[in-house]
Amino acid sequence: MKVGIDWGGTKIEGIVLESSTGKELLRKRVDAPKDNYVEIINKVCELITDISSKYNNFTVGIGMPGSLHPKTGQVQVSNTKALEGQNVKNDLEKKLGFEIRIANDADCLAVSESIDGSGMNYDSVFAVILGTGVGAGYSFRKQLVVGPNKLTGEWGQNPIPGPMDEYEKSVKRHCGRVGAIEVFLSGPGLENYYSFITQENKTSREIVELFRNGDKTSSQIMDKYFERTARSLSSIVNILDPDIIVCGGGMSEIDELYEEVPKRIIPYIASNFFNTPIVKSKHGSSSGVRGAALLWD
Repeated sequence: MKVGIDWGGTKIEGIVLESSTGKELLRKRVDAPKDNYVEIINKVCELITDISSKYNNFTVGIGMPGSLHPKTGQVQVSNTKALEGQNVKNDLEKKLGFEIRIANDADCLAVSESIDGSGMNYDSVFAVILGTGVGAGYSFRKQLVVGPNKLTGEWGQNPIPGPMDEYEKSVKRHCGRVGAIEVFLSGPGLENYYSFITQENKTSREIVELFRNGDKTSSQIMDKYFERTARSLSSIVNILDPDIIVCGGGMSEIDELYEEVPKRIIPYIASNFFNTPIVKSKHGSSSGVRGAALLWD
């Protein structure tokens, strides 16, 4: 059997897939502990033990925010602060007593969507997570592309393509980077921009609903969001020119994204023509956990 874990900042989800068919046999979700590394590790191990208890032969793959440093094995570029600098693979394997595989959560999205999702009929798949954080994974002919620095797809860390406005120049990611894509395209990023413009607090869902109901200020804010998304994706198109861009995460549920971004991206790419499909992930919120289970393929 294949056990997959989607390790997020607010929830941890586990799944068991039948190895030959990919059929889902079991799924369970638990709340993630906040800010306490030991408690988080214990909760992940408890979930793995729980959902694998019926099986004698299984593998475990885990998708998590951030990546593992190629020399130290410690977590880097994670938007879950409690994980930064921790050797999660070593700590989990010590506690569980067997080998596991770990990949960035966006890498797991890319694996899942390229094998049997929205990207299954394409060679090169750039799979974007637009959620609490922003990241991506890149696969070619259904194989995950992993570079020597373990940073392939860490698109959310890059500065947003310019010219930056004064707001974009002023906003820092938690690591101190100024103008990082993540702080504009993530759910919290949209909420922070709304608060900056209106001096009011709304959730991303509420902002999108106001936009759909014709609220003028929310429409201007969402117009900026679509434009920033187009600018951000333009650098990926210019460098990788993927066959398809697949979007997952909570912000990918904004249907207008798929109409607005293709219209807005052309001024920022090295062509007057844009033919790359930008689509929603087939497996939705299940893509990450499915991709984690498939890391052993």
